[in-house]
Amino acid sequence: MIECIRTYRLSQKLEDPFGFSQWHYDIRNALIIEVVDDSGAVGWGECYGPAEVTQTAVNSYYAPHLIGWDPLRNEAAWQHCWRAGLDFSLKGVMMGAISGLDMALFDLKGHLLGVSASELMGGRLRDKVECYATGMYFRKVSEPELLDVIVNEAQGYVDQGFSALKIKIGKNMTFDRHLIDLMRRTFPDTRLMADSNHAYDLSEAIEIGRLLDDRGYKWFEEPLSPARSGSFRQLSDKIDIAIAAGECEQTRWGFQDLLGTGGVQIAQPDLAYCGGPTEALKIRALASSLGINVIPHAWGTMLNLACAAHFLASAYVEPGRAEVQPPLLETDRSDNPMREQIFRQKLEFAKGSIRVPTTPGLGVEPEREEMERFCAQMTECS
Repeated sequence: MIECIRTYRLSQKLEDPFGFSQWHYDIRNALIIEVVDDSGAVGWGECYGPAEVTQTAVNSYYAPHLIGWDPLRNEAAWQHCWRAGLDFSLKGVMMGAISGLDMALFDLKGHLLGVSASELMGGRLRDKVECYATGMYFRKVSEPELLDVIVNEAQGYVDQGFSALKIKIGKNMTFDRHLIDLMRRTFPDTRLMADSNHAYDLSEAIEIGRLLDDRGYKWFEEPLSPARSGSFRQLSDKIDIAIAAGECEQTRWGFQDLLGTGGVQIAQPDLAYCGGPTEALKIRALASSLGINVIPHAWGTMLNLACAAHFLASAYVEPGRAEVQPPLLETDRSDNPMREQIFRQKLEFAKGSIRVPTTPGLGVEPEREEMERFCAQMTECS
């Protein structure tokens, strides 16, 4: 039975702030969840979203509902939390809280049964997953200098073995056009994607989408506001490049609305926000029924990255053929001292790929003493 649930809110000031189309970051935050079984087994999870607010939701609302719960009944636990907040938490921070708890329960279940998370997700289809590097964020320098900074950063990732890169666009139309062209000229054989973080109106997105397609980019991520998901179909009717979206969406019902119009070709739930791995599997089944592939958004620490790696290791590629292009795992390369430093057991990177852990659960484990260096607040419910 679940005996104790702890939360660790981590925070670190960045020496080199970075930005995207909406604002700049100068602090990295994370919320880590620890669920302890009465046998002494531990499961770890992570929440994506505003850490301080989500921590309150976990500790003061959902954790008391789960004390005494059988951790092997993780799907029932998800439904129990869902029903407990149904009147006021269909989406948002509360669902982010459920997501981290669900991830921790998934990890704990793997430890109790002695199997990896990918086996719990249906079975491993690949032992390693190829990664794409997310980075190339904006800095507060002149635009000519910023172009050089971004290209030099991208070259570093290519030198590390990454064969796919995702750039940030949405700064302004002129800069975006220059960056899109420069990246393709500099990296003619690299798979490139572009993420605007919902920066454009429809006419701007049409213009940029056509340019991305002409320059051979693989997908156009978050071109429009998530508040107007119906506009994705309008955009899709005007451009040929695949549209990717979903990091702001949650639950199978939310993705049913997002994908049902036919405007989004790549679904991107974040397993630390969409409802957790339990709900992500249902989102994947929903997407499969529509012929849509799921490539998770992965931001934060190695816990969320490991969960996404297991998810992709167990994923079929729609519609399926003898020789498929394997799905790509997002690996955030922006400045984040907590991403690897706080972990005793880590993922194995090699030549732009991650080896999927075969050990029980997620296969990564935080180091408590290292977490203390970054911990702004710890809570415990028992």
